[in-house]
Amino acid sequence: MNTSDQNNTSPNRDLSGLKVLIVDDSKTILRTAEALLSEYDCWVTTASDGFEALPIIAAFKPDIIFVDIMMPRLDGYQTCALIKANRNYRDIPVIMLSSRDGLFDLARGRLAGSDKYLTKPFTRQDLLAAIQSHVTKGAVADSTPERQAETTAQGKGA
Repeated sequence: MNTSDQNNTSPNRDLSGLKVLIVDDSKTILRTAEALLSEYDCWVTTASDGFEALPIIAAFKPDIIFVDIMMPRLDGYQTCALIKANRNYRDIPVIMLSSRDGLFDLARGRLAGSDKYLTKPFTRQDLLAAIQSHVTKGAVADSTPERQAETTAQGKGA
């Protein structure tokens, strides 16, 4: 890696260990986002629709979720609303993904409980900025295996 690459990535090194769920029916979007985030040592899991995403959320416990609005079976608005209605997951930031950027779509995303709306196609910087504006360093630290083990041990001792 050359020096300019290190300078471009250094502000984002604090994303290491961040657990990201990407829900989209486009394999291209899933692969692209997964490749970008893996460069920053994020743990990335993907789902192709909302029905597939819900059990993954329970098992993976992501720090942030990206959800496409237009998907088969359970769309992004419905998926977001279900996440935000669950007291165990409502604090997880949900970023809506869409090729639509109209006022109606933005408002509908907000009504569903989304934290941000990202228009496709998005750039690497758009993706990273969305993550950094919604995930605290403490949340990233809490997602590391060491922190999870510590939390589990504390829970058993109580």
